[in-house]
Amino acid sequence: MDQKFEPEQELKEPGMEEKADEAVAGGSARSRRGKFVRGVLTGIGASLLVLCCIWAAWNLAGGWPFGSYASGKVSERDVEQKLNLINALVDRYYLYDDEIDEDQLIEGIYSGYTGALGDPYTTYYDEEDTEALMESTSGEFSGIGATMSQSIQDGKITVTSVYADSPAEEAGLREGDILYQVDGREVAGESLETVVSWVKGKKGTEVTLYVIRDGDKLEFTAVRDTIQVQTVEYEMKEGEIGYIRVSEFDTVTYEQFQTALEALENQNMKGLVIDLRNNPGGNLNTVTDMLKLLLPKGTIVSTKDKNGNTEEITCDGEHEFKKPLAVLVNQNSASASEIFTGAVQDYGTGIIVGTTTYGKGVVQQLMDLGDGTCLKLTIAEYYTPSGRSINGTGVEPDVEVKYVYDADNPEADNQLEKALDVVKEQIGK
Repeated sequence: MDQKFEPEQELKEPGMEEKADEAVAGGSARSRRGKFVRGVLTGIGASLLVLCCIWAAWNLAGGWPFGSYASGKVSERDVEQKLNLINALVDRYYLYDDEIDEDQLIEGIYSGYTGALGDPYTTYYDEEDTEALMESTSGEFSGIGATMSQSIQDGKITVTSVYADSPAEEAGLREGDILYQVDGREVAGESLETVVSWVKGKKGTEVTLYVIRDGDKLEFTAVRDTIQVQTVEYEMKEGEIGYIRVSEFDTVTYEQFQTALEALENQNMKGLVIDLRNNPGGNLNTVTDMLKLLLPKGTIVSTKDKNGNTEEITCDGEHEFKKPLAVLVNQNSASASEIFTGAVQDYGTGIIVGTTTYGKGVVQQLMDLGDGTCLKLTIAEYYTPSGRSINGTGVEPDVEVKYVYDADNPEADNQLEKALDVVKEQIGK
């Protein structure tokens, strides 16, 4: 599975780690909670067994990082007794006992365990979150090919873009349509996430969307299909300067980037601006493959794990980009974006414009737990070609330009204008 670099994520609340004391719990705790605790401990044991097998398969030295249990000062029996006690107290005194979702309690243990590590990048994903994560990593999903946004003021959900040649375009949806119903379900009062889940579905199935357009109520039926997220946008700017915006580094991004680069070259591009502002990161393989289309021969990035083992990803230099180049970044350009930026800066392939990047210089590995869930675990730190770590500091631009909002011209972009000027100056030399 590809390593995936991501921005800082909000941790879930620590989970409960169950146990029951029969003297306090009474009969109901013994029968219901006792069974629950045994299931929890069995689940923990099974998960740890799967992880140990994965760990061994990957030949990561040092063994599994537990003592007899966690620090080694607490036995498995101690954990079981405390979980039983907590369960007993909940069973006897908790006001909303009849509303307890025991599956959620179990999931809470796993997320709480990883959350207690104190690492914002190490996260446990349940089945639903794992499915969404894998979808976001690949950049493909089953849907209709339309993006939507929800107004903070009135909660209205509006179609913000329609992908070319998508089921949404074929059905007749347009940018600006206001969605009020999906199949037989009213949109009013629902979250954007919920509504999007209604629109997505199995490939080949139909979904009917009811929208308001220019005051008229219209109905469109689309047949869901496999959709690629458009992570790359490009155009030729004035002065034959190419512009490529990369929103994230998914599996589909390399091909989209290569297509954009070739299209601009075919239009006699004289220079290029690559915009990585607000790009949170993505797949390691994707970003390094993209850099192989730009860099000279040498190291692209190196990593070092907890045991001091290092690995390098290199470039053969066959596709070195020798035209004027600027890479545009800001404080939300993170992780894989910083690998891209740091490598371009170290080799002098281009000039970095904007503000200092996020500063995430560690690697996470997605680990399949064998039951539809997964663990994203921090396993290494990465270094730019010159050997520098940017973790906690970020990449400083060669030309610093802070974004300034222009109320008289909201579409104005002073950072992009500066990047274009930097490329124009290089072309003129």
